[in-house]
Amino acid sequence: MATEDVNEALGAAEVPIESTTEKQPHKLERKWCFWFDNQSKPKQGAAWGASLRKASTFDTVEDFWGLHETIFIPSKLTPNADIHLFKAGVEPKWEDPECAHGGKWTFVVTNNRKQALDKAWL
Repeated sequence: MATEDVNEALGAAEVPIESTTEKQPHKLERKWCFWFDNQSKPKQGAAWGASLRKASTFDTVEDFWGLHETIFIPSKLTPNADIHLFKAGVEPKWEDPECAHGGKWTFVVTNNRKQALDKAWL
């Protein structure tokens, strides 16, 4: 077979390849929710969790990092503010059956060390 014949056969067999330049998001196994609570000024007689608010829900790695880099910067939080990360559908309350046997981590940071928390919290 001559070179021209091979090139002609290959040219006829070309199949268009779809571009994969658009990256697909990296889906997580489940949805997650960030919750925010600021008890620095609790209202008289308010129950625990009265100031608890769902801040954002995400289900991809990219969405998590987007939230991490733009919204939840620990050094910018007001004193006594809390960030909670829970599976979607679970509230950060002991009364939720999913939390009945759970625990929590608490970091107390002095004002002159707040910037270090931004790097350490993950």
